[in-house]
Amino acid sequence: MNNVDVVVVGAGQAGLSAGYHLRRAGYEPGSGFVVLDRSPGPGGAWQFRWPSLTYGKVHGLYDLPGMRLTSDDADAERPSSEVVGAYFARYERTFGLQVIRPVHVTAVRAGDGEHLVVETSAGTWATRALINATGTWDRPFWPRYPGQETFRGRQLHTAQYPGPEAFAGQRVIVVGGGTSGVQHLLEIAEVAAETTWVTRRPPVFREGRFDEIRGRAAVALVEQRVRRGLPPRSVVSVTGLPMTEAMRRAREKGVLDRLPMFDRISPAGVSWDDGRVVEADTILWATGFRAAIDHLAPLRLREPGGGIALEGTRAVRDPRIHLVGYGPSASTVGANRAGRAAVREIRALLDPVPAAV
Repeated sequence: MNNVDVVVVGAGQAGLSAGYHLRRAGYEPGSGFVVLDRSPGPGGAWQFRWPSLTYGKVHGLYDLPGMRLTSDDADAERPSSEVVGAYFARYERTFGLQVIRPVHVTAVRAGDGEHLVVETSAGTWATRALINATGTWDRPFWPRYPGQETFRGRQLHTAQYPGPEAFAGQRVIVVGGGTSGVQHLLEIAEVAAETTWVTRRPPVFREGRFDEIRGRAAVALVEQRVRRGLPPRSVVSVTGLPMTEAMRRAREKGVLDRLPMFDRISPAGVSWDDGRVVEADTILWATGFRAAIDHLAPLRLREPGGGIALEGTRAVRDPRIHLVGYGPSASTVGANRAGRAAVREIRALLDPVPAAV
């Protein structure tokens, strides 16, 4: 049994921010806190992004606290997985965060007294507080439709997207109205024989700059749901899709002509109750992800609405648990701020003496 004051689960942007603020608050890596990460290397979920997602196509990656991502590092033509992976690796080294990986956290349980017990593939930790920063990448969401198992072509999810070259000459159905779905669609349309875009709701395109006022309004909508114990909605549901020049060109070509969700899947494609049929070689499910929080299930943190109710980053049902990168903090800038807020509350819980964070 390893004993620490704080366990951080996940070493993406939120987890690294938490680690930085823990060090700044006086906790030492290894003895005061530990960061456990499931991934094979630095970079969080970014390391798994497809090669064609270059850094120049990324919609806003904010600097981690205490270290800027310099223009020398952020080459717009390099894959974002390489840029962010190198940046996160340098950050871990600079601040000596001593991330332990690859470690799979299987369960977090109530232990003796004030302690939590964190069970993992690399042993067990007893801790007085836990910062969960596991994100969503490990839980891709696959909708189920009648006949799905009969489809003779290939089905894959954004989490498995290899880049557009794999779809050359194919008839491809892209399902999903989020940013990833549109990015996939625009790339695939350049090489595919035919593309069809299907979404549950009509997409809402956003013109103009996403300023601070719009950002605060979007965060407030997500925060309202989380306070009520409801699962967070997708980012696009509150922000809309940013209209870019590439998207304008695609719209003029008809690539962004959208169809409503189909009713069933057949061996050769998909169909609607009105008689419409679209044949396909591949169905790409760009249907998003869910929060990777199954390991917290033994603590019974979920509300009747299905989500975990939070006050700030703190779980309402257990003040020892903080979720960063969840709900209103599920953005790069939000994750940074949430890491700081979580550490401030944990310090107050574990050591009532005020400390600057």
